Amino acid sequence: MNLMDLGRMLISLGAVMVLVGAGMMVIGKIPGPGKLPGDIFIRGEHGSFYFPIVTCLILSVVLSIILNLFHR
Repeated sequence: MNLMDLGRMLISLGAVMVLVGAGMMVIGKIPGPGKLPGDIFIRGEHGSFYFPIVTCLILSVVLSIILNLFHR
């Protein structure tokens, strides 16, 4: 490996790190799993109950699409 290849690899790694960092900043502003409207959360006197029904539905649809793309 010569210096030219090493330089390209470092630039590529830096670009990937910038994209990952920007993605993390954007994702932090989007409500994540478990915080979507429609998820059931009941807080009672002696405990709480949480069921992420909308999160489960969205996750199921996304995984079904991804698996169907790879299966074909």
